[in-house]
Amino acid sequence: MATAAATSKPGSSLPWLIIACGCAIAALTFGPRSAMGFFQLPMLAEKGWDRTTFGLAMAIQNLAWGFGTPLFGALADKYGTWRVLTLSGIMYASGLVIMAWSPTPGMLHLGGGLLVGLGVAAGSFGIVLAAFARNVAPERRSFVFGLGTAAGSAGMFLFAPLEQGLISAFGWHQSLIIMAAMMLVMPFLAIPLRGNSSSGVVGQTAFKQTAGEALREALRHRSYLLLTSGFFVCGFQVAFITAHFPAYIGDLGIDARYAVIALALIGFFNIIGSLSAGVIGQRYSKPYFLSLIYLGRSILVTVFLLLPQTPTTVIVFAAIMGLLWLSTVPPTNGLVAIMFGTRHLGMLGGIVFFSHQIGSFLGVWLGGYLYDHFGSYDPVWWLSVILGLFAAIVHLPIAERPVDRPALTAAE
Repeated sequence: MATAAATSKPGSSLPWLIIACGCAIAALTFGPRSAMGFFQLPMLAEKGWDRTTFGLAMAIQNLAWGFGTPLFGALADKYGTWRVLTLSGIMYASGLVIMAWSPTPGMLHLGGGLLVGLGVAAGSFGIVLAAFARNVAPERRSFVFGLGTAAGSAGMFLFAPLEQGLISAFGWHQSLIIMAAMMLVMPFLAIPLRGNSSSGVVGQTAFKQTAGEALREALRHRSYLLLTSGFFVCGFQVAFITAHFPAYIGDLGIDARYAVIALALIGFFNIIGSLSAGVIGQRYSKPYFLSLIYLGRSILVTVFLLLPQTPTTVIVFAAIMGLLWLSTVPPTNGLVAIMFGTRHLGMLGGIVFFSHQIGSFLGVWLGGYLYDHFGSYDPVWWLSVILGLFAAIVHLPIAERPVDRPALTAAE
């Protein structure tokens, strides 16, 4: 049965060592997989596979990321963040090595798909931000969530040119091996984040539930379900662009270096967008802010498709999309924490993210599938516009307040 318990008051200062190490982990986790699209053309040229094969591997990766996030979130809540992040580094490195030397599509799907996806899941935003939430006062969480999300964006900004440079210098095989070695530093970075849902210094009234009770409560909560459905769209849009934008630029006849510039710009402006989202979400309505983000994405893609596509329009598109890229993460995680508290934030935030990754799976897979059937990415671009309008609508009725808990009121 659920009961109330009190914890101690937090200090006024932010836990900067925890934040710094968590941000480094976010950059390391998000950076390599966000630039996977650079491996598509050299790998397919050598192996003789089609884009559907690579697209399916990236789709499996995104689905494994999503499926694993609530599982690893629950494990981190119970057994501790350090153990889960250590497992992340091992799985991530193993997957990249298998991807580097995969002789068949099946091995590509196992390494670059399943293992990398599970590695990202165990080191994802949900794990890191839940650790932040346990150690930061509620009124400062949105800002700190913005820092963590911006760090993931910085990883994208850094790894886009880094991966392209490594491929040019050493070939795609060795580039994957080098990145696998980088993942092995993660257990050391994770040491300051150790602890589980009972750890932390945040003063709050904790609502004690089992994981099953928390899950049943969330799945009956209308605002949580709306938030989850909207985050599906975020995954569809960003995963499609991440996996297929370099190839799309090549199909336009634009020099490949603009694909590198575009992804780097998305990463750079994503840093600005994520930090800004953390500040805005702390001061204004998170549901309305999310609605505006999704509406902005749909407008941007529409304008990009209707204008002549040149290096200039590619760069402008990338910069503006970067501002909107992961700016959804701080307010989305902030809403979950407001609704249900931090005790099961790793699991409940992970379920929202699972919806994101189902969208990612479909965005990546449909991008390759429809291209192979129609010879164009346009159908998926327009589908992303429609989905963005859907997300803008479903966020409007979300209630930004804690879930009603009569048992907690009675206990107090």
